[in-house]
Amino acid sequence: MTSNFFKILNSIHSKTVIITGASSGIGRACALVFATEQPNLVLAARDTKKLKEVAELCRQKGAKVLIVATDVAKEDDCKNLIMETIHKFGTIDILINNAGLSMRALFAETDLSVLKKLMDVNFWGTVYCTKYALPELLKNHGSVVGVSSIAGYKGLPGRAGYSASKFAMNGFLETLRIENIKKNLHVLICAPGFTASNIRNTALTKTGVAQSESPLDENKLMPPEEVAKAILAGIKSRKKVIILSTIGKLTVLLNKFFPYFMDKMVYNRMAREADSPFK
Repeated sequence: MTSNFFKILNSIHSKTVIITGASSGIGRACALVFATEQPNLVLAARDTKKLKEVAELCRQKGAKVLIVATDVAKEDDCKNLIMETIHKFGTIDILINNAGLSMRALFAETDLSVLKKLMDVNFWGTVYCTKYALPELLKNHGSVVGVSSIAGYKGLPGRAGYSASKFAMNGFLETLRIENIKKNLHVLICAPGFTASNIRNTALTKTGVAQSESPLDENKLMPPEEVAKAILAGIKSRKKVIILSTIGKLTVLLNKFFPYFMDKMVYNRMAREADSPFK
């Protein structure tokens, strides 16, 4: 009886969940993992063809699904996403800010438009969606999730714009949590390590062109489903921060006490990548 009560209490059944960047990678995995609990799912991304494919798989698992074509770098798109969600399902309980973009180039050689684009997607996309969803989330004592990165805790060479955007996301979400500490708003920052997804294939070069090929062996990286399950568990237990992977946890921990040592370690690690922009 007691176990069933807590199971129902922690369920997201019939709750309304928005997932940005839901067409692939961690966002797609979140959609499929969350769908098993039969919530109202709102899937957002630019690629509507892929969204429709994900939506059908989610419906087969019992979820009610709305897809909204959204470029999170555009404020009006984010506002429309929230309005469409409320129009369809009446409210918002969980917002997962997952849409993201990476880069791979030395800052000295990178066009500034690349950094601006990363900030627009990774940081401002989170800000826009959260701003417009916040009234409903506060009303429901809901959850705001930011899919960050270990790069949001330790600067990664060759990823200046990516690290900057994730540091900014972390600071924004932490401030949001503190400002609403008496309003029972749940704010979760999830920092995966290297995860198997297409984010490295779409990572921008110094000129802003997608590099198209990952420098890592994607088969050896953390599966996105593992990240999705951790996020779901984190929402249910209302955790504040989730650092994933052993290397990720060690990086964040050691950086607190031995930052200069970690500078060298991170440099050496990233320099070993195939076609690294620095040696």
